[in-house]
Amino acid sequence: MEKVYMSKEGYEKLKKELDEKKNVKRSEIEEAIGTARAHGDLKENAEYHAAREAQGLLEAKIRQLEDKLARTEIVDSSNIPTDAVHFGAKVEVEDLDTGDIENYELVGAGEDDPLNGKILVSSPFAQALLEHKVNEEVEVHAPMGVLRYKILKIDY
Repeated sequence: MEKVYMSKEGYEKLKKELDEKKNVKRSEIEEAIGTARAHGDLKENAEYHAAREAQGLLEAKIRQLEDKLARTEIVDSSNIPTDAVHFGAKVEVEDLDTGDIENYELVGAGEDDPLNGKILVSSPFAQALLEHKVNEEVEVHAPMGVLRYKILKIDY
């Protein structure tokens, strides 16, 4: 089983999401199923079928979260060397083809937010950056070809 790396905060966020789904959302859906069932004929009861479908989706999400949490390894950032890119790094890079400056933070599952520069440490882009230092150039193999970046700054 592949480990899922995340910070303590990311782990707590996923645990909270799982708790919400198990203890609040489940009850809401069970109540909706009971209400729909009370309307009679289940074969042609759209409310009942919608609630049952929502229940199936919820249970799948619960299993997914439980699996992810079971495979989690919490990364202690105090033990990570700060001279190279590792989990939790905030990295400023220059796109060598366009000259654009971009900022990313390498985060674990449940913490990713690509629109705000938080990318999964397991993503191909983050994997290309790992272990590299300031002023080193990296290549990222993408569907559109090879992208080249220079690491300008690393913060933790």
